Amino acid sequence: MTLTTPTLHTARLRLRPFTDADADPLYALHSSTHVMRYWDSPPWTDRARAERFVTMCRTMADEATGVRVAIDRASDGAFVGWCVLTEWNPDYRSASLGYCLTEALWGHGYATEAAHALLQWAFDTLDLHRIQAETDTRNMASARVLEKIGFAREGTLRENCVVNGDVSDSWVFGLLRREWRPSIVPIPAHTERR
Repeated sequence: MTLTTPTLHTARLRLRPFTDADADPLYALHSSTHVMRYWDSPPWTDRARAERFVTMCRTMADEATGVRVAIDRASDGAFVGWCVLTEWNPDYRSASLGYCLTEALWGHGYATEAAHALLQWAFDTLDLHRIQAETDTRNMASARVLEKIGFAREGTLRENCVVNGDVSDSWVFGLLRREWRPSIVPIPAHTERR
C-alpha cells in the first residue's frame, strides 16, 4: 500500500508534495541554528541533506508510513516550511504530527493553519483515532500551535532528548477523533486575506 501525498488549499496556504526544486529553501530552513535550536538534530551543514530529505518524503508515502507536505504562501508562492504526519499505523489508527517553518514567517498563524489542514485531511482520509505530537518544553510557540488546533498536553518525557548538547524534556500532546473540531482556523487580523 502507498499513500498519496495530498495537495491542500487553505485561505492563505498551499500544501503540496515536495519537488527537487525545494532543496534550496529546505537547506536554508534546516541550516538555521535559531530554527533548529529545539530539534534533536543539529542544523544542516551539507546541502545534500536537503536532497536526501526530499527523497525521504517520497519514500515515506511509498512505504505508507506517512506524508510530508511542503507549505507555500498562496499569495506569492513563497516557501513557508513543511508539515508531516508520520508513524501512521492503520491498525491502531494513529499517527504523529510535526512541522517546521521559516523563521521570518513565524507568528503569522501559518503553522496553525497548515497543521489544521493536514489534520482535516488525515481524519477524513486515514480514519485516524489518535494523533500525537511532541515538543521541547522550552518551545512555547509550538505548544501554543498544538493547543490552538485542539491537542491536549498529556505528559512530560523527562530528559528524552539531547538538543545542542543539552539534555532536554519534551511534552507529549494528543488529539482524539472525538475531540477534533474541523471548524475553520481563524486567520490573524494583522495578515491580509486573499
